[in-house]
Amino acid sequence: MDNTVQIHLDLREPASQTFWVKQSWKPCSHRLSIQLPVWTPGSYTVRDHVQHLHSLELHSGESQVPLRRSGPSSWRADLSELTTVEVRYAVEARDLTVRTCFLDPTFASLCLAGAVMEVEGCRWQTHQLEISVPDTWEAFVPLQRNNHFWIADDFDALVDSPVHAGPFKIEQFLVKGYTHELLLIGSPPSGWPKNLLSDISAVCEATCRLMDSPPAAGDRYQLVLQMRAEGYGGLEHDHGAVLQFNWHTLAQPDGYRKLLQLVGHEYLHQWNVRRLRPQEYRPYDYSQAIVSESLWFAEGITSYFDLVTTMIAGCSDRKSFLVDLSEELSRVLMTPGREVQSLACSSEEAWVKLYKASPPSRDSQVSYYGLGAATAFCLDVRLRQKQTSLARLVRKLWQTHGVCRRGYNREDVLALVREHDQSLAEDLISWLDQPASLPLQSIVSSLGLRLEAVASKDPYHGLTLKEDSGQLLVRRVAAKSPALKANLVVGDELIAISGRRLRRLNDLPLLLRGQSSVAITYSRHGHLAETLLNPDEGVDRWQLDWDPRATTKQMALRDRWFQIL
Repeated sequence: MDNTVQIHLDLREPASQTFWVKQSWKPCSHRLSIQLPVWTPGSYTVRDHVQHLHSLELHSGESQVPLRRSGPSSWRADLSELTTVEVRYAVEARDLTVRTCFLDPTFASLCLAGAVMEVEGCRWQTHQLEISVPDTWEAFVPLQRNNHFWIADDFDALVDSPVHAGPFKIEQFLVKGYTHELLLIGSPPSGWPKNLLSDISAVCEATCRLMDSPPAAGDRYQLVLQMRAEGYGGLEHDHGAVLQFNWHTLAQPDGYRKLLQLVGHEYLHQWNVRRLRPQEYRPYDYSQAIVSESLWFAEGITSYFDLVTTMIAGCSDRKSFLVDLSEELSRVLMTPGREVQSLACSSEEAWVKLYKASPPSRDSQVSYYGLGAATAFCLDVRLRQKQTSLARLVRKLWQTHGVCRRGYNREDVLALVREHDQSLAEDLISWLDQPASLPLQSIVSSLGLRLEAVASKDPYHGLTLKEDSGQLLVRRVAAKSPALKANLVVGDELIAISGRRLRRLNDLPLLLRGQSSVAITYSRHGHLAETLLNPDEGVDRWQLDWDPRATTKQMALRDRWFQIL
């Protein structure tokens, strides 16, 4: 076991919301270098996990060895002997997301990218994990287990394996004959849906049909579902996924379908992005942000297909799919930033923009998830016109690159498109590089559908407001909006409209109703001022619907498109 890196996590003081880490190995060089990852794969922003680390020490035998900081998240040391060394430190775990670490007396949810050091020269060696938990708890990790230890083939496999612990039990279900595990943490007020396990299994089976493949993770797949009062998200792993969903959304008419779509999204990621990976992430560099323009394919394609996994599984129908696609396309069309930022740039700038977005960001950027899904929709329909499909293209890329763990780039995708349609490949280049270049209306029309704006019931002003200690503060002024023309800016406090005091968020639309021009009293930097606002007609959303004038040709294409596979 001399070449094995051994890690011990001590979670036995959960009320402290801090756990202790011991990591030992036998060095092969007198110059030692360690680093904590600065980001979590699947979440493309620098999180500086080191901010939660303290009390770091390095020991060799009975002696403490001085550590020198070589960077914000890295250290070096000089060793006099090549005997086993141990690094010890504490990690504060108070951030309950799928990308970070959390510990309290109820349960633990740990993302090991924020907890375990990468040892220079040991990345590709076996890592052995041991976890100490309170007496009534059990630990769950999607790694091979050997008695009291979990075994990871290398550092990448270790940090890709989330740790959960608590008084929980695992439920098993089958996907294409392969055993999977479901770990439920928390519950909705009225309990979990009675068909949850069978529906999750059906969605996973549908995803396998989409990829024409058995589960890429084989028999070792652990799905963790945390039910919370608020929050939404997921993070994919080679052998599982961690999901967070909130019971308020679940209680909505479409909430259960959205939960199953989240399952489908993360399940598809075991192919698309975990094993079929952009070339920039083969292998991962945990020390810095790594830019890739291919995130649109990794997340946008997956976001498009997650809308259909429930339909393939028999848990929803075509009408529901159109409703969900309408919402996706509407979010894109209602984002002014799509006219500023291209899809490729959105992917490349994820590290500094998407995960750090503020309300004004909508005017200068667009999500590669949403715009990527809209691009996938256009690609799928155009490929259907050539008697093929996006699903077939993704399956082909999986066979040529994913199975052999070979990273792909833009040219690899374009080459597959060119096999069927040279002009579509040229159009895809434009869709990637030029803002507002997607031909959504013509694509929708080719399916015998209509994409139409639904007018807002309230006058449009272009302001996003928040209530703060009895004040109404401007958080965003939309581009080209009446509020922008009125010279209102972020940070202004709205005081009154036409002499009437503003106190609540819903006061604004009520006082604007039926008015063509109003005087707004506001405070900026402590000084009162007044401006004129001319509200306009606004768009509430965009909606897909059947076109009653659809031709036989359009309906035939639509039927082929609905087949998805």
